[in-house]
Parts: sequence; C-alpha cells; structure tokens
Amino acid sequence: MTPPPNASPGEVRQHRWSKRLVLWAAVLTLANVLADVVIGSPMTVIPRLLDHFDTDNAAWLNGSAMLAGAIWSPLLAKSADVYGKRRVLISTLLLACAGSLLCLAAPAFWIFLLGRFFQGAAFAAVFLSVALVLQICTPQVAMAVVGLVTSSSSVVGIIEPFLMMPVIEHFGHRGVFAAAAVLAAAAALGVRLAIPESSIRSAGRIDVGGALLLGAGMGGVLAYISLGGELGWLSPSMALLLGGGMLALSCWAFRTLRIDEPIIDIGAITRPILLTLLALVLAAGSFRSLLALVGLIAHVPPELGAGYGLGSREAIATLFATANLGIAAGGIGSGWLAGRIGPAKTLLGGIAVGTVAAFAMLPGVSVLPLAVACGGMLGLAAGAIGASGYNLAAGLAVPERQGTTAGLVSVFVALGSATFTVTGAVLLRATQIPGAVIGGAPVSSATGVHLYVALAGGLFVLAAVPAIILVRGAGRTAPPSKTSSRLTA
Repeated sequence: MTPPPNASPGEVRQHRWSKRLVLWAAVLTLANVLADVVIGSPMTVIPRLLDHFDTDNAAWLNGSAMLAGAIWSPLLAKSADVYGKRRVLISTLLLACAGSLLCLAAPAFWIFLLGRFFQGAAFAAVFLSVALVLQICTPQVAMAVVGLVTSSSSVVGIIEPFLMMPVIEHFGHRGVFAAAAVLAAAAALGVRLAIPESSIRSAGRIDVGGALLLGAGMGGVLAYISLGGELGWLSPSMALLLGGGMLALSCWAFRTLRIDEPIIDIGAITRPILLTLLALVLAAGSFRSLLALVGLIAHVPPELGAGYGLGSREAIATLFATANLGIAAGGIGSGWLAGRIGPAKTLLGGIAVGTVAAFAMLPGVSVLPLAVACGGMLGLAAGAIGASGYNLAAGLAVPERQGTTAGLVSVFVALGSATFTVTGAVLLRATQIPGAVIGGAPVSSATGVHLYVALAGGLFVLAAVPAIILVRGAGRTAPPSKTSSRLTA
C-alpha cells in the first residue's frame, strides 16, 4: 500500500483487492443505491401522492429531489474538500434519512416538498463516494472501484420494483419513504463503521453565500428546463424561476471574481477538466434522452400504423432490464480498463458505443430485438461514460479539490440529462399525430421519433470531439502508475 499525498505518518492507501476493499465497495454501493431510490422510487407512487395531498402538481413531485440535489451539491462538494469526504458523506446520508422521515409523516404538500429537499442531498452520495475512493485507494485500484460503486446500483434497479411493490401494497406511498429512511440509516452506519477517512484537506473556509447563490441559480435553471414543458415555458411562475436562477448565477459569478476562496475556483478548472465536462454534458444528454424515448415507444403498438412501436409492458421490462445490466457492465468494465489504458480512452470508447447504438435505434424503434440490443449498448455506454467521467475529471484535479470537481461532474451530467430530455420531449409534442392517443397520452409521428433519435446520435458525435482531444493529450503523457497521485492529460 502507498501513502497518499499529504498523508499523516503511517497512513496508507489500498493498492490491491482484498476483503477490506470489497467491504468498502459494498458499503459505498449501498450509499449510491440510496440516491437511485430517493430519485426513482417515489415515481412509482405518483398517483397515490397526488391523491393523498389533493394536488395535480406532478411536476414538482417528479423533479423536486433532483433539483434539490443540484442546490446541495456545491456546498457539500466544497465541504468535503475542507472537512473530509467521509464525514460529509455520513452527514449527507443522515440528511437524506431525515428528509425521508419528513416525507413519511408530512401532513401537507409543502412539508412533503421540504422533506424532498432534504432527501435530495442523497444526490451527492455518488460524487462524494468517488472523491473518497480516489483518496483511500491508489489510482489503478481506485478507477476500478469507482466503476463498481457508480454502476452496481443499476443492477439493484432491476429488482427494486419487485421488492418495493409489496411494500407499497401493504403500507401505501409511505412505504417508499420508510424504505428510503432505513436504507439511508444503514448506509450512514456502514460508512461510519467500515470506511476510513482521507487526511487530504484543502485549507480555508466555506463560502456559504456563494454556495447558496450557485445552488439556487442551478436549481432555478434546472427547474425551468425540467418543469417548463408541463407548467408552461412562458407562464409567470416559470419566467420568474428562470429569471431568478439567472440572476443568482450572475451574482455568484460576480462574487467569485471578488473573493479569495470561492465555492468553486473557476481559475483552477483546467482545460482538460472543461473538455471532460463538455463531453459529459453532451453524452449524458444523449443517452438519457434515448432511454426516455425507449419508455415512450414501448407503449406504442406496431398495429397502430404510426411507423414505429414495440407495443407491450413486457417490452418495457425487457428494455430497461437490459439497459440496467449494460450500465453495470459498462461502469465496472470501464473502471477496470481505465486503470490500464487511462480513463480518457474509456470515455471515448463509451461515446463510440453510444453513437453506434443511437443510430442503430433509427430502425430499432419498430424492431423489438434490435431495440433491446440498442438498449443494452446504450446502458453499456452510459456506465462507461459515467465512471470514466468521474475518474478522468476528479483525477485531473489536485487532491485537495477532488470533491469539488467530482461534484461538478454530477451537476453537469444532471444538466445535460435535463436539457436534452426536455428538448426531445418538445420535439415529440411538436410532431404529434392528431387524434392518436395511447393510454391517455398523445402519440408522435414517425418523423418526430426519427428526428429525436438522430438528434441524440448527433450529440454523441459532438461529445466525441472533446473526448478525442483528451485522448490525444493523454497520449503525450506517461500512463497512470500505482504511485501517482493524480491523472494528467
């Protein structure tokens, strides 16, 4: 084992797989499963929640936790660099536990949304786990562990609905939040008992004002992107939300240039990190928008004559199970491979697989076996891109800023996902077939669906440009070694 940079005497990092490292990976995977449960599981009880709170505001129920995650991320990421990744990860999990309990007992809609705000802190568990792994393991081992902990939760996503449905049937919508609270408490306890803390810290203080401005700005813009289609792009509330978000971001940028220790030091974001974030925005937007499309076309029966359609609930289960397995395989495989050839190459490889899958979906929207194969390839690409993005961006940062940089990766992935998924939805609404309805939802034309797929494929092609630049830059440097403290490109 190798001492990390700035380590205290006697501190070592894991340099090979062992029982201890397997335990660490299992505990951190549990923490990341919580993020999936917090974001996804309440979607299965949306009708019950709407009825319970006597509201028709499904948009806020859908997007509240993800938006809260964007608001929490800058503060938690910087705090992790200053106070320690393990300590902040435990606090994050406890915040999510408290939010789950508040949602469980909420007597009113606004209290429920407050609970979702605290639950949204679980969004940070992913990048906090990544930053922690990079500092308690040597680089080659860390890349493999990052791939494992960021992707294994997708396997749980396959069986989660089957485990959650009996809970929902017995306890109603409260069962979802009770399960999330138990999971959060178990993950916090596991991290507290099993995971060591890194001694690497950045000096200074937390710019709370800057964190609040940045979080509010990102939350406002993401809320507008995510909810504008349902609540009205030009409605007063949405216009106020966008204006407020842009104003907060402007104030944050002005503040950042005037203080010595901003929440994100813009000057410290190097060109390779910027290229990585650009590739992630485009690639994440592409595969998330395509996975959203898969859920739509699976409901459309071929006999409708729309020019596409897969047409059964069995198709939906098969498509998403295949995609989830692909995510796990892509993340774990790319993490292992990145330790040998570098994460820039695995990022480009994931984008290349995604590009092939996207354009193969053009005929795949009406051929179930091909759609299933494309779904698996998209999952493979998503897992590889996610794990490689974390490994590359955080590895390019100095150790004292790895938490902040990993947090930026999460935010940019969320930004790309929200932006391009909504863009695709707008395109589908603009190309609806008059009078065609499936399950109460309008049906888009084949032209709209094919344009949607072509747009996603084009995004993958654009994402390949910064990825190629990163690979060329990495090729001019030495390959990662077991004793190097960070990657270079």
